Amino acid sequence: MDLSAFEELKLELRETPRRWLVTGAAGFIGSNLLETLLRLGQPVLALDNLATGHRHNLDDVRSLVGEDAWARCEFIEGDIRDQEACRDVLSHGVDIVLHQAALGSVPRSIADPVSTHECNVSGFVNMLTAAKDAGIKRFVYASSSSVYGDDPNLPKVEERTGNPLSPYAASKAMNETYAAVFGRTYGIQTIGLRYFNVFGRRQDPEGAYAAVMPKWFASLIRDEEVFINGDGETSRDFCYIDNVVQANLLAGVAKMESDDSRAYNVACGERTTLNELFSLIRDRVAVELPEAATREVVYRDFRPGDVRHSLADTRAIVNDLGYAPSHSVGEGLAETSSWYVEKMKSTMQ
Repeated sequence: MDLSAFEELKLELRETPRRWLVTGAAGFIGSNLLETLLRLGQPVLALDNLATGHRHNLDDVRSLVGEDAWARCEFIEGDIRDQEACRDVLSHGVDIVLHQAALGSVPRSIADPVSTHECNVSGFVNMLTAAKDAGIKRFVYASSSSVYGDDPNLPKVEERTGNPLSPYAASKAMNETYAAVFGRTYGIQTIGLRYFNVFGRRQDPEGAYAAVMPKWFASLIRDEEVFINGDGETSRDFCYIDNVVQANLLAGVAKMESDDSRAYNVACGERTTLNELFSLIRDRVAVELPEAATREVVYRDFRPGDVRHSLADTRAIVNDLGYAPSHSVGEGLAETSSWYVEKMKSTMQ
């Protein structure tokens, strides 16, 4: 049987390791990238300022991969808003940058646009500049489906974006603009990954700006109220974390021209309404906590800045990088539910 592009890549990486930098490594996506890279025998520099990332995510990775693999990780506590910190981490010798560090959340960006800009735009340019100065050729970064803004067309195609609807969306659109400029001006190869509603293990359910899916898992497990903003018919293209990890690694080694700059959708190509999502999550949690089966949602007002519907066209990343999602939404929810129930039941005892 023919191997997928990702399976072939994993074999290649084990035979010929690269040295990776993962920014935001103590966060949700960053810690999953770190775990996978260490399992594949890669040396990794891990950068995080621990503002929204957590040491317990790093501890979790360490316990899962073992001490031998963890010895290949060098964690540096630093802030991408600090130019010197960016230069320092890239002076250690890096082949590929996976830049995940950012302040997420549309509502947070509306409440505090300055902090969003400082981290997501100024910090991004700091990292790009440090990578350029260090002679690094491949820079993969987290973009967002929010760049499609008010474009009403479905599915979302990379070449057609609308007006951003929040400071967060504007910051990600500026990332793509800067990446393209650095490619043309300095020859650094950049790939932006437009994430569509990523979910999975280690996604933080706490805080005012937590994503909807971990908040729902936590509320169902704790027997708390579950809220939906709007009528529940808002739809999203939810994407499991393992699919996102695959996209990053494929982008890290993809063949490119010297000054190439690209942006790809990263998603499953499935549209799920919030009402449907709640039913799926409730059913999954009820497998292990039967009392959750009767829970209902409380509807609230729509949030400003939210896009009504989102669905990705993934043909470009499939054709160019060989991306093939390993998990559907349902498969990802099954694994995610088991992870949250196990983790949260242990903390509640």
